Amino acid sequence: MNVKIINRSKHALPEYSTEQSAGMDLRANIETEITLKPMERSLVATGLYLEIPKGYEAQVRPRSGSAIKNGITVLNSPGKIDADYRGEVRVILVNLSNNLFTINDGDRIAQLVFSSHETVSWVQEGELNITQRGKGGFGSSGNK
Repeated sequence: MNVKIINRSKHALPEYSTEQSAGMDLRANIETEITLKPMERSLVATGLYLEIPKGYEAQVRPRSGSAIKNGITVLNSPGKIDADYRGEVRVILVNLSNNLFTINDGDRIAQLVFSSHETVSWVQEGELNITQRGKGGFGSSGNK
């Protein structure tokens, strides 16, 4: 799949770390460092602009290393970038740790994953087919 991109950052284009990686690292493109206090959030610029093909979306996801080591995650995970959005890709980061966390220009802050999706047409009905699970909600399928 080809995706058009404008790179107004000071950094190289996102790339896959390995042949079978699903996500590409996004880097902070900031003039001054950002220090997040515990439970504080910030919108972090990347300097990237995308033209995603119709039928696809880009998902902004946390980096697992940042999450486990520093308690840093993407607040609206996964953040969704629609195919018709043309603004800058920015990442909402939150500090869930008890420590200050500093983001510097060029730091890897999130992952970008592309995914296809379907467009739904609703079919209104009076009732739905019965299943074994039925109306069972959270935890209704058991623990094992």
